[in-house]
Order: sequence, then structure tokens, then C-alpha cells
Amino acid sequence: SLAMELPPSHFPAARAAAVAVGYLRYLRGGPGRGLELREVRRARRQDIDDVGHKYYLELELEDVLDKDRTVNCTAEVLYHLGSKSSAPDVQVTVQGELRSTEEADKEFYNRIRSLEKELVAENIPDSHGNVPPELEPIHLLAWVASGYVIWQNSTENTKFHLAQVKHVKQVKRSDEDLQFDYVLLLHEMVSQEVLPWEVAVLWHPRRGARVSRCHGPGAGN
Repeated sequence: SLAMELPPSHFPAARAAAVAVGYLRYLRGGPGRGLELREVRRARRQDIDDVGHKYYLELELEDVLDKDRTVNCTAEVLYHLGSKSSAPDVQVTVQGELRSTEEADKEFYNRIRSLEKELVAENIPDSHGNVPPELEPIHLLAWVASGYVIWQNSTENTKFHLAQVKHVKQVKRSDEDLQFDYVLLLHEMVSQEVLPWEVAVLWHPRRGARVSRCHGPGAGN
């Protein structure tokens, strides 16, 4: 069937956009880069028989550490029919270059490696919405982690948003990676539930981030 135009402000468009941005955060985010949705420019939906619903999106993103810089991207999000267990298929193409984070990444990496004791922190942002500057990279890595959770666990009827880092602790490792074990509070905007997720993230300046463990609320994740 043909793809139908959707009003960009439409809830289904916003929910699909949240999945695309989550996926991109996981793929391209890090302690020195935060990507945030500024606007859904265009949205279309196609119902593919016996497969699922596919959304075609044109998005404008901003870099939270460089407010003047916006990035356009196109995305396709395919929700599989009747499947609660498989993540949506996402493809994202960024137009143009993202700002280089090489310097910031190295600086963060060296700072964490030189700590006497492993970093531990909680409630980021605090109840006033503040993030201490030295914890901003930790907060942005939580965005990366939540991006993974959002991509893996979204359906057409959910919209997850990282509300807060409840707790984070750095775990000593024998290899080159940094490891942070997070408890993230994710707000699901449709049901209005706020639920804790335990996510372990490995990060290295050259390899980027990857989630090594992810436990959601309730058993069996």
C-alpha cells in the first residue's frame, strides 16, 4: 500500500520519532554529544500487509552542547505486527556532519581513568532540574543508554523519555573500556508510568558506547 502523509504534530509521528532519535543516540551519542529532537518536519505511514507499520520521517535535531547547530535526518521505523518482543527496525541517515567530540571524549576518558575511587552519583538531574557540569558527560551517556532501551522496547503505542538517572556507579574493569551501571527512570508518556531500568554501558573513545546488560521492570527482560 502507498505511504499516507501524517500531520507531523500527530502522536504516531511523535512516537516513531522518539524511537528514531533513541536509536540515533545509541548509535552516535556519547559523553560529548547529546542529540535532541527539535521538530518532526514530515511523516508518512505505510501499512505493509502481514509485516507491520512503517513510518518515514524527516527530522530536525539539535546538539544540546551546541544549540546553534541543527542536523537534519531521515528515518524509517518499522513496527512488526503483533510482536511485543521484537524491537522496531530502524534506519537513520544523518545529513551533513555531526560536531566532532574527539577532544571532549579524550578528556572525559582520561579524567575518569585517573579517579582514585570509582565514580558514584545519583539523581541527575536533581529535583531542580540541574546537572552539575562535571556530571554532564555521565548524563549524556545515560541518554545513550536510554536510547538503546527506547529503541528496543517501544511499540506503536508507547513513547519513552528519560526522566532521571536515579543512580550510576562506575565499575572497575581490567580492559580499556569504561563501564557505568545505571538505574534509569523512564517516563512512558502514554500510560504516564515512570519505571526503573538497569542498564550497564561500556564506553571507549574509539569504539563508542554499547549496552552490555539491560533489565526492565518485571521479569523476563
